[in-house]
Amino acid sequence: MTFFEFCRRHVGFVTACVLIIISMLALDGWVLTKRAAYTNEIARLRSGMSDFERKRSDAILSSRERRLQVMMQLIRRQARWDKDIHLAISVDSGRMYLEREGALLREIPVEMGPERRIGTPPDTVHLATPRGARSIQAILADTSAWEVPEWVYVDRGIPVPPAAARTMKGALGPVSIVLDGGTIIYSAPAAGPLADSAYVLPGSVRARAEDLEAILPNLGTGTTVYFY
Repeated sequence: MTFFEFCRRHVGFVTACVLIIISMLALDGWVLTKRAAYTNEIARLRSGMSDFERKRSDAILSSRERRLQVMMQLIRRQARWDKDIHLAISVDSGRMYLEREGALLREIPVEMGPERRIGTPPDTVHLATPRGARSIQAILADTSAWEVPEWVYVDRGIPVPPAAARTMKGALGPVSIVLDGGTIIYSAPAAGPLADSAYVLPGSVRARAEDLEAILPNLGTGTTVYFY
């Protein structure tokens, strides 16, 4: 069968494919146009600055980046020589370490939830990537109930059920660790809005259940967790 014969026999399929290709090309063109517009706007704004203002703006941005880098290095060093047993999470590399006074006791791969702002202004929730030192507030098992926040359903595009229906056992998997500030280290649940391998709770950490269960005997309320 030649290509033209295939097209004649499957007109609808070929038409749909062509429309999809055209739509994708149009979307690419729109993105490139927006990018060019933003680039031009930045150039226009910078052109209106004096040389001193441009240098000052660049220096501020650079100093903030350097300050953050220094802070992360200090937190990393503090974690490494903490005399008490603790957890340290490298956000960029996606690794969690059980450590004590410079000794690495266990290394665990983790998935970091994205940083995200959910909702429409002024009613929004900002889920930031955790940084700095936190402490464990609670350790939950699969029999522990947890109320799934409304924003999780909003973020997933799922209708928000009543509060009573949002409280469920095992919503954070077989084992989970709740930190101060709202950050959660959890494992994949079998049911509920977080039971999706492609979705990681924004602003939190997901690890394998067997890894969390292996380190639980070393953890307790008040144990420090470093994020860097």
